[in-house]
Parts: sequence; C-alpha cells; structure tokens
Amino acid sequence: MDMTQPLLIPNLLADQSFKTPQFATTVKTANGAEIKVADPRASRALISLMDMGAVLGGAACHYGGPAALAELMSALHGYVFHHSDNQKKAWYEIFHVINDAGHCENGLYALKANYQMAGLTLDSLKKFRSIESPLTGHGETHCFPQGVFLSNGPLGSAFPQSQGLAMADAHTGISRVTFCVLSDGASMEGEAKEAFAAIPGFAKAGKLAPYVLLITDNNTKLTGRIDKDSFSMTPTFESLKTLGWHVIELEDGHNLQKCYDVIAEATTRALANPQQPVAIHARTIKGYGHKKSEESASGGHGFPLKSPTELTEFLTEIYRGPFPDLFKNWIAELVQQEQVIKTSAIKDTGEKIQKGVAAALIKGRRDGFPIVSITSDLPGSTGVAEFRKEFPQASFDVGVAESNMISTAAGFSKAGYIPVVDTFAQFGVTKGALPLTMASLSQAPVIGIFSHTGFQDAADGASHQALSYFAMVSSIPHVQVYGLGCSDEAEALVGQAVREFAENRKQGKTTDSYVFFLGRENFPKSYGGTTYKLRQAQVLVDHATTPSKSVALVTWGSLVPQALKAAEVLRTQGYGVVVINCSCLNHFDEVTFKPILEKTKGCLVTLEDHQLIGGYGGYLSHQLLLKGHHVKISSLGVLGQFGQSAYNAIDLYRQHGIDSEAVVAAVRKLKA
Repeated sequence: MDMTQPLLIPNLLADQSFKTPQFATTVKTANGAEIKVADPRASRALISLMDMGAVLGGAACHYGGPAALAELMSALHGYVFHHSDNQKKAWYEIFHVINDAGHCENGLYALKANYQMAGLTLDSLKKFRSIESPLTGHGETHCFPQGVFLSNGPLGSAFPQSQGLAMADAHTGISRVTFCVLSDGASMEGEAKEAFAAIPGFAKAGKLAPYVLLITDNNTKLTGRIDKDSFSMTPTFESLKTLGWHVIELEDGHNLQKCYDVIAEATTRALANPQQPVAIHARTIKGYGHKKSEESASGGHGFPLKSPTELTEFLTEIYRGPFPDLFKNWIAELVQQEQVIKTSAIKDTGEKIQKGVAAALIKGRRDGFPIVSITSDLPGSTGVAEFRKEFPQASFDVGVAESNMISTAAGFSKAGYIPVVDTFAQFGVTKGALPLTMASLSQAPVIGIFSHTGFQDAADGASHQALSYFAMVSSIPHVQVYGLGCSDEAEALVGQAVREFAENRKQGKTTDSYVFFLGRENFPKSYGGTTYKLRQAQVLVDHATTPSKSVALVTWGSLVPQALKAAEVLRTQGYGVVVINCSCLNHFDEVTFKPILEKTKGCLVTLEDHQLIGGYGGYLSHQLLLKGHHVKISSLGVLGQFGQSAYNAIDLYRQHGIDSEAVVAAVRKLKA
C-alpha cells in the first residue's frame, strides 16, 4: 500500500472563532434549536455601501449576483459555523467552502465583516476594490488568503478546482464535505460542463469525498436573460440527474429557513453516500431586494446607483422599512466624499476606443461586407453592442462560453462570413488560444475584439487582468495582433481589416485572423494627424535633436498617453524624444524604425502593460538584432507578478513601474 502523505501546507484561512454576526437573524435546526446567522438584508446593505464607495472612486461593481445569493450564503455559513462550533474544530477542517460565482465575492466580504472574521470589520469594507485594500473585485488568494482558498473570477474556473479538492480528500482518506457555489452563467462554460460530468463519475468510482454543489439559477447573465439572448439552460440542469447527481430542487432561494433546511439535507445525504454528489438547484432572483434591479434585463448586474444620495431610499427598500443607524452614518460619509470629489474633479475630454470599433463594423456591414457578430456576453464592454443593436439579424450570443464563441465563428468563416468575436482580453487569450489555433489550421480566420487589456480592467483584479496577451496569441500562425490606443486608430484599422479580409477571400487567398486589443478607460479620440495603416508603426512625436541626447520611446495601446507625458517632461530636461506607436505587435516595421534608430543612435525604451517575459520588449530586441541594428535598450513591463484591484489603471501603472515617471527615470539612467 502506498503510504505517501500529502505535504503539510499551512492553511491560512481564518477561523470563525464561534462569533455571532453583528447583524443577525435566526433559523431553526432539524432538532428545533434556534441559531443566529447573518441577516441577508444586512449583506445586501453592506454590498450596496461598499459598492458605492468603489463607484465614487471610479470602479465598476456588482450588486445583482451577490444580492441573489444573500440567503444561500447566510444559510451555508450559518450551517458550517454551527457544526464546527458543535465539534469544536476549525470550520475548514470539516468543510471546504468554495465560491465560483466570482461576481459575488463582495457578498462574502460583507458576510465575513458581519462575523468580524478574517480580520475584517465594517470599516475595512470601505476601501473595497481600491489599491489600498486586499478586498479585490473577485476573490484572490494572493491578496486575501485569510478569506479566499481558491481564486475565482473567470466563470467556471473554481468549480473544477473544487473537484480536485474533493478528490484529494478522498485520496488522503478525509471525509470532509466540499461545498461549491456556482452560477447559471458559469454553468455555460466548458470547464463547468466537464466538471458536471466528472464529479459524479469519480464519486461513483469511490474517488471523491462528500460533495455538495449549490447552483443559483436566475436565468440572467450580464447582458440579459439567458434563454432570450442565448438558449435555455433548463436541459443542462435537467441532465444532472442523468449524469449521476442527486438533485434537490429549491424553488425559493430567498426563503432563508428553506435554504438552511436544504443545505442540511444535502450535507447529510452526501456524508451518508459519498458515491453520489448532491446538487441544490436553487431558483433565485438577480438583484433581489431592489425592485428596479430585479426587473432590469441584467438583474442589476452592476451597481445601479450613481450617487450616495440615493442610498437611503435604496436601503429602506432592502429592509422594507428602517435600517440600522450605523448604515446611515456610512451614507453620510459617502455623501461628503462625493462632494469632495465633485469639487476637485477634472473634466475628462476623452472617449472610449470602443466607439471606433463600433463605427468600423457598422460601416463595414452597411458597405455590404458579410460581417456577423458572435459574442459571449460582453458586447457592451468591447464596443460591439452598437453593431448588434443596428444589425440584430447578424448577431449571435453563445452565452458565457469564450472557447465556443471562437470555434463557432470559425464555422461562420468557412461558410463565407466575416465573423467578429469579442470578450475581455484575459478570457479571449486564455480560453481562446486553442480555438484561434484551430481556426488558423482550418483556414477559417476571424476578427477578434478583446478589450480591457493589462491593468485597464483595474477594479476587477488579477483574474481579469490580461498581462500575457501578446505572448499567448502572437506566435499563432496567420494571426495579426494589434494594440489600439484611440478610437480613430480603432476605426481605421478595424475597417481596413474587414476590407482586407474580404479582398483576400475574393482572390482565393487564405487571409489572416486579426486580433485587436484595447483598453477600458477613456483616451484621446486621436493623436493628431496620424495616418493609421495595418502592419505599420506611427511616429506620434519627433523632438529628436542631437543623437547623443535623443531616445525613442516605443509603446502602443493604453500606455501611449504615459509615453507622451514622459516625452514632454524629457523635452523640458533637454532630451530629444521620438514616440513610436507600434500598433501591430507581431510585425516589425523596419521602414519606420530605421531612420529613428539613426536619430537616436539606437537608444530605445520600450513600455508595455504586459509581462516583461514574452513581451514586446523582448520581441522588438530580437527583431532589431536579427536585422543587424545595434541598439541600447531598456524595457519596462510587469516583472512576473499578478496585479490586484484598483480604482483606476494609473494606480497599477505606478505600482508596477510602467507610468510616465518610470519612463523618465529609465531614459535618464539609459543616457547617463
């Protein structure tokens, strides 16, 4: 017999220490005893207050998902803590509690603060999603190990990891119960569907410890109702029984006592028969507690309020009457904070790069090109929504399933269409790299619009921040990769890609795929009289004078403003500066670079919102050496780290040394 034991890894999760919630209500156990659990109304109120603070800072937040889960999370934690108290053990010794519904992590922060566990108090919620707080947009172990065991964010990713936990427990001989909370949107992902099949299969084979899955089903994703936008998930959930799950239907996921009773029933069953996992299929209402959110198409996915002056009415509706004075004091703080922000606000004169994407696609379709949109629930964030609004007959939503989106588009491509896929960059490159590869192998090119590159998805945190996007797709054959820095550039290059795609196809050529990366925040509409062409770099500034005092700043996309700002500072310090925008990231434009290298005596600084390993700085250095150019180069990028949440990208640029001040310092060191 193999007696090998697993390595002893310290568990950093915080114990509950058998405290009762500050804002509590009661449920009854099976033997009639009353126990205190977190008041779901307080969870919703705390979510609203912490979200409002983040919104004032400039960060997007979520209300609908955590509001839908408030009763289930309250009942689950109440059950877990009650049984750990009875057994006088740390709760994590007898249970795993895994959250796959990453959009709902703020609800867990609120719940933990209510229990005053994991070092959280109500005051610690006030910096939610800021760079000063460990409470990131989605649960991240590297930032908050006391409260998060498995990182989440990309839907469907923590669910299969929880499968591994339960299998490891079985392999070690531990009868610990694994709970995993999963949303209906996450259930659309391929990883989730693989786990749906694997978990009961391994359980039947005796290779899984007791397992309970809690599914929150409100038929709602970010952009709207799942069955209306995509297809009904009912057959998927009905298939769980056939796959081997014991399914318990919970018709009212907002009845706290019923939630508790069902969780108790499911746990008892799982412990009695580990060879059959249990799935609680709970009907919930996204945005519960606020009628307008409940009725909205997205279920109040984002936080629905614009100003803290609306919070009193909002919390009164949540509580259906008076709410705690402590929350009133917090509202007063937020109102005062808003007044300070308004007084010191600087007008933003920029616009979204997404406007140029939409303009190019709409014009292309109007000009007769057979453009179709294949999306996976994020068109409002990528710029594709306006095209879909104008051409609904040419628009398809495959649900929360990025891999399936790109593969579906490849099929459209083989049939003669120009398919446009869109999602966040992180999901496009991680879940889309293999489908993009297979599209190239099938000679079925697509056009990709992947937004929120690098630290541009500041508030959502590390799981959503694409810091390896260039490395992941630039080496795939027949894929041209672009980084867009303004809406004029987007309109020009996306439009040219559509026309080139069509022209190559008409001539019987196999065209490349075109993948466009862009940021989230506002940028200048243009960078002044620049002509944008596919595969061509642009010189945005040329103040080069004496070669010995001159340098080229090479960047693209979201960091163009930082390079331009640095160029102005350096010019006042006597340096000659050329700023080059290398929008095509995997094509070296030697024609543009050659005269610049002569002006600067080969002195370059590269700047990228990407890991330095596998990034553009390394690519450019290699190309220059291969072409025989002698250069003196410094490269600024992310040094093998993950990011975290911040209200705005500039906070993360400063933290990781890729802002304008870092550029100035790099030039001065290089020219010393």
